[in-house]
Amino acid sequence: MPTLHRLLRVILFAAAAAACVAAALQLRERHAAVEQTANDIEDQLNNLDPVTRAAVLARLSKDAEEEIKSEVGAHRH
Repeated sequence: MPTLHRLLRVILFAAAAAACVAAALQLRERHAAVEQTANDIEDQLNNLDPVTRAAVLARLSKDAEEEIKSEVGAHRH
């Protein structure tokens, strides 16, 4: 029985290690996708004329501010 118990522990440890590796790979892929998307958005913003870029950034800032205020307000109640 001790051998079976040890074998089960090794199998569980290997499964946990495999799950950690899979999660790390998935996180790396997600991070790369987010980084690429951010770069694409930045490139698009840089290609706009200065007035349009300022208007887009102002709108994004206002939207972000409103979202943060609504989140903070929701947590206060």
